[in-house]
Order: sequence, then structure tokens, then C-alpha cells
Amino acid sequence: MDDPQGADTAPILRGAEPIDLQEEGSHGVLLLHGFGDTPQTLALLARRLSKTGYSVLVPLLPGHGRTLEAFGRSRASEWIAAAKDAYVDMRTRHDSVSVVGLSMGGALAVLVASEQREIPALVLIAPYLGMPRWLRVAAATHLLWGKLAGHVNGRNPRSIHDPIEREKNLAYGVITGRELHELSEVVRRARKSLADVRAPTMIIQSVEDPRCSPATAEFTLKTLGSEDKELVWTEGAGHIITVDYGRERVFAEVERWLSSHRPGAAAATKK
Repeated sequence: MDDPQGADTAPILRGAEPIDLQEEGSHGVLLLHGFGDTPQTLALLARRLSKTGYSVLVPLLPGHGRTLEAFGRSRASEWIAAAKDAYVDMRTRHDSVSVVGLSMGGALAVLVASEQREIPALVLIAPYLGMPRWLRVAAATHLLWGKLAGHVNGRNPRSIHDPIEREKNLAYGVITGRELHELSEVVRRARKSLADVRAPTMIIQSVEDPRCSPATAEFTLKTLGSEDKELVWTEGAGHIITVDYGRERVFAEVERWLSSHRPGAAAATKK
């Protein structure tokens, strides 16, 4: 029997710890990492935003950054609840909180923003909001093949072009049928919630992303309920564009969107 409550009893891997760069009262930014990955993929962006005056939190999602057994016990409902709880907690400390999500973290960010209408800015970085048909079939039939297959290699060297950063990555690198099913549940719920998002939203997508297709990014832009939305394309990097080649451009675009939608920014521009 599954025991999701035991997903966080294992020690956290070195380098996978949550990142908390918060100061009371300032504008907060919640950063959400991807499936099977850790806050390490967002550490450079977190420090950049902190240096420019933002109060930043990057929580470690349940079951992540620990052991494969812990990951296998974690569930979509826990990841979603953790993202929502992190936002609510930040709102008790800050006047406003923007949300930035990477990969599956982008899907989680959509779910947060679909319920929290006061979010001043939303940024979806390579958002995992669509699965290839064969993966959807595999997720739906995981009970038939999952236990027999066990852990399946989930790495793609094209996800991070930079070999130095690829070596640093702390992702599990393998997946089970059950966890693939849980990922598909996050994607399903997030896609269903896109039309409910009202926050100004920017999507940043690499044209060379091996996991998220350009068509998915365009679908996301079209389906979002936000009136103020933008799709920014990048080149020369894979999926984890916050650590890959060209990441400075990504950081600059995130800063631009957050600063232009920071509460009071419009009034300041008119003066």
C-alpha cells in the first residue's frame, strides 16, 4: 500500500535544500521547480532576483531531492498542495507575491494563479503543460506495466546543453509508471485551469526544448484567461533554461516582467 505520508522522512540531498531569501514586507516571488528535480535548478535565478530587491522562496516539493523511494511515495495532490501552501504562507509576510514556475513547476504555478486572483505577475518557464500521446497512454496504463518495468530512465541529455550544468543537476533521472501517472494528473488539472488565470503572464520557451513543444507553448498562450500575456522564444538551450546556455537572457526577461507588473509600477511610470 502506498504511504505518501512517508515521502519526506528521508534526508534532503546536499544542494537540494529549499531556498529562502525572504525579508519581511518586500515584494515576494515564489519559484516552483520541476518534476523529479530540486530548487538547484532555480538557485541562480533566485539569487539574481534577491539581489535586485525581491524576497524569494523556492520550496522543495514533497518526495523530491531525497531518495527514489521517497519520490515514489509522493503524489500529485501533495505537490499541488505544497505549492498552494507556500504561496499562502508568503502572502502572510509580503504585500504581494508573484509566481514563477519551471517545467512542472509552471503547471503548479498555473494551479496557484487560477485560485489566487491578486497575483501581480506570473512567469511560466518551459511550462510542462502537454504530454506526447504515447506518454499519456503510458501514464493511463501504468498499472499494467509499471511494476514490471520498475524504474525507467527519464534523462534526456538535450534538456541541458551545457555539460557543466548538466553534471551539476540533482534530478532523479528515472521515473516509475506511477510517478508518470501523477505527473499526467498535474498536467491535466493545470490545462483545465488555464482559462481561470487572470494574472499578467509571460511564457518563456526554448525552440530547442526536447520536452515541451512549441505547439504546447502556443496553446498555453491562447488558452490563458489573462488579458495581458506574452510568449518569449529563446534559442541555444534545452528544457532547463534557467541553468543552460543563454540563461542571462531568461533572467533578464523574468526581471522585466516582474518589475513592469510590480504593484505601483504603472503609477511610477506615469510620473
